[in-house]
Amino acid sequence: MANESTENKSAEEIAADALAAEIIEHAEEQVEVQLDAAAENISVEQEKINELELALATAKSTVADQKDSVIRAKAEVDNVRRRAAQDVEKARKFALEKFAAEMLTTVDNLERALQSIDKDDERNTAIIEGIELTYQGLLASLEKFAIKSIDPQDQPFNPELHQAMSMQEVEGVAPNTVIAVMQKGYELNGRLIRPAMVMVSKAKPSVDTTA
Repeated sequence: MANESTENKSAEEIAADALAAEIIEHAEEQVEVQLDAAAENISVEQEKINELELALATAKSTVADQKDSVIRAKAEVDNVRRRAAQDVEKARKFALEKFAAEMLTTVDNLERALQSIDKDDERNTAIIEGIELTYQGLLASLEKFAIKSIDPQDQPFNPELHQAMSMQEVEGVAPNTVIAVMQKGYELNGRLIRPAMVMVSKAKPSVDTTA
């Protein structure tokens, strides 16, 4: 009887072991299914994340490109505005250049009249005063528009402002000194519109004392 009970118990244990194995196998299958489903879900989510990251990177690149375009456009507008302001300023400064050049002829004529008229003759007093008033008034009007005369008498010769008409030796005067102004020069806002025509002193020729 004891041996039969043992055999029956072993059969029960075998049956229980088989059932447990079946349960474990079924559970493992369920775990695998769940793991596969989870892996599939993770792959879908990761794919969405990758797409979003790519879209974000594209958006950032587009924004950066647009920002550069805006900066370049602003810089170009600033350059155009600056050039336009410079052109307007130049036009404003030198719009009177041709008119000033024409007016200088009148100034020259008045100066010649004052130089040639006989100041010792009292009959010319009123004429001289009239010419002088006209002359000074014209110069004052020109100066209001930044037109200034260049009168380099006794000054060093400057080839940028003066035009040498002749040279002459003068005792006691340093070489390259303006000794006579035959016609005044004029400038407009610092820009030369006519050089002064002058006579310039020159050095005496060196004497060879070795002979």
